[in-house]
Amino acid sequence: MFIESEETFSRAMMTGLFIGIMDTLLCLGYNMGYRDFTGYLPSTIINVSSLIFGVNLLLLIVGIVYFAFFRIFGGRDIVFIIVILALTLFLFWKADSGHRFADRAVNREWEGLLGGIVAILGVSAAALPLCLRSRFFDKYIL
Repeated sequence: MFIESEETFSRAMMTGLFIGIMDTLLCLGYNMGYRDFTGYLPSTIINVSSLIFGVNLLLLIVGIVYFAFFRIFGGRDIVFIIVILALTLFLFWKADSGHRFADRAVNREWEGLLGGIVAILGVSAAALPLCLRSRFFDKYIL
């Protein structure tokens, strides 16, 4: 039982790390494309450094949280997926209703940038159990 638990923990962490690396590339691409398209300039919070380190760390933590859900709820991945999607919708709603800048146009651009990153991370985090259970992922990536 301990070996299975240890293996599940390491697989969940490695899957989270892999998804984090892929999400980092997606978020960087979204960040560059969004800034080019809208002309949004402020980069105090969302910048290259915060995306590279924050996204990887966040998805690694999501892998650990998945392991906790796995231990508590057994193999019922649907509970994890529902909780992550509900959290994503809540954070997306909060990102859309936030007020960071006095200028309305800049504030809308901030909400769009943050909302897109939240959506990318939320969908990817919810897909973690699907990747972990995939034979292709297990054979070629893990």
